[in-house]
Amino acid sequence: MTDNNENERAEQSRGNLSRRRLLQGTAGTFGAALASAGIYEMIDSFAKPPDRSAVADNPPVQEQYILQNEQVVMVNGSGVKSSNGTIAVRVPALHDHVITARLNVPAKAKALQEAQHHLESALLALEHQFSPTPTGVATTVAWGLPYFHHYIPTLGKTSGFFKAGTRYPAYLPVDLMTSKSEGHTVYALQESRTFPSDQPPPGFGPVRLEQNDVAVLLRSDSLANIKEAQKALFGTGNNQAGSLFKVTSIRQGFSGGGFYGQQGLPSKLALAANIPGAQSIPRQAQGFLGFATTLDSNMGPGNIANLETLPGLTDQWPNGYFKQGSTMHLSHLFQDLVTWYERNFPQYADRVQAMLQPGLSPAPAPGTLALQPPGQSEAEVAQGVQRYHAYGHTGSMSNVDSTTSPTTSNYGKAYPAGTTIPVRGDFDTLDNPFHYTSDPTADHYSKKPAAGLHFISFQPTIASFNLVRLSMDGHYPDMTLPIAPRSPHAGINSVLHTTHRQNYLVPPRRHRSFPLAEFLV
Repeated sequence: MTDNNENERAEQSRGNLSRRRLLQGTAGTFGAALASAGIYEMIDSFAKPPDRSAVADNPPVQEQYILQNEQVVMVNGSGVKSSNGTIAVRVPALHDHVITARLNVPAKAKALQEAQHHLESALLALEHQFSPTPTGVATTVAWGLPYFHHYIPTLGKTSGFFKAGTRYPAYLPVDLMTSKSEGHTVYALQESRTFPSDQPPPGFGPVRLEQNDVAVLLRSDSLANIKEAQKALFGTGNNQAGSLFKVTSIRQGFSGGGFYGQQGLPSKLALAANIPGAQSIPRQAQGFLGFATTLDSNMGPGNIANLETLPGLTDQWPNGYFKQGSTMHLSHLFQDLVTWYERNFPQYADRVQAMLQPGLSPAPAPGTLALQPPGQSEAEVAQGVQRYHAYGHTGSMSNVDSTTSPTTSNYGKAYPAGTTIPVRGDFDTLDNPFHYTSDPTADHYSKKPAAGLHFISFQPTIASFNLVRLSMDGHYPDMTLPIAPRSPHAGINSVLHTTHRQNYLVPPRRHRSFPLAEFLV
């Protein structure tokens, strides 16, 4: 690193730390948390929005989880857009917010149907104001099992989808493949669970398996746009929908910023917040750990993550109520940057092998690291363990999160073997663990900023997410790797500390507001 870069970082750190007030979150005052974004308010003052092409005035797609008009650029090994770039990377929105809530609505048909119209009206008004793209605001409304269990116990009306009297959970999408393998009905949406490597930091207590009714994901290159969306959906003014909810958390964060050569948001904000290990984050990194996380090859293409797209996965083809929907996993993890950059993986090659697979030794690239993972079969992962007594993060999952053979979707799209299925939406954060929580004690809220990750993954079924997550810990359906799941030899697991998890169902846009309430009597 040059002396100029050292001086630049020092100056940025000194200047930004004078804004200490921006680091102060709000543990118990929802109104203040909604009005202020804390340190994230700095982003729009220094981060140039990505150069996105103009978008046609087309209606929003039914898939809520798809970020429309998300640019794909070719980058070099430093993760910077280049005419000589050979690696395709999706350019995510700069800002990401997730608001979780329980409902403030009586569990009665009339009240729920009125709430359904109220929320949909607010969502339509928001879409009229902003396009559902990174230059506007992309909104995703997801519903947890507590909503369906408590508010939709029985469908009172017959429809083209259900018979009158259908009870919870029989109206939920069925995971056909898992049901067949397990010999009983398994639904696409399941309760969240913990995994072998899950370990909160000392004193935190067990991983919180949350029970929220709803989660709303907002994505935009503009913080001002997101604030307007938050007010529209969770404010209490006229034509706002906040009276419907009891907000349990606000989770804020960021991604990217360095694809066009400028300092990335992870480096900039971690230095400003004086996060231990921040000085080691590559200058243009997309995420705290330094690697590009939105490689186009590692993200499910088109609508492949829909419930109904791949034949035989669920019962939503050809005309399910939740067709064009998906499932969503949401979790929070702390990231130990000192252990990552200084203790367990001090050399560039160490980090490459932990992130991808052992045995790789690419030449170091300045800035962020955009490396195309080679992909491994389960047998190759096992062979790597025998040879190196280690496995890599992406290598361990590549055979589980992709199509295993050439596949033609129900829509006639041909996918070659090895096509990634899940769509990731994770983003870095300085929340500890959230910007706002309605229960600071239970959530171990702290005003001290910390390097973390709000992890989001969209996929056809939660069972498929569980398989991928277990493979990250070396657990496969027919084999368990002989390495402790939190060992430094187990990919990146030793530097991650999970605190919260919950799974959600993402309906299609047409049913995003209080799904199934129209069938109550």
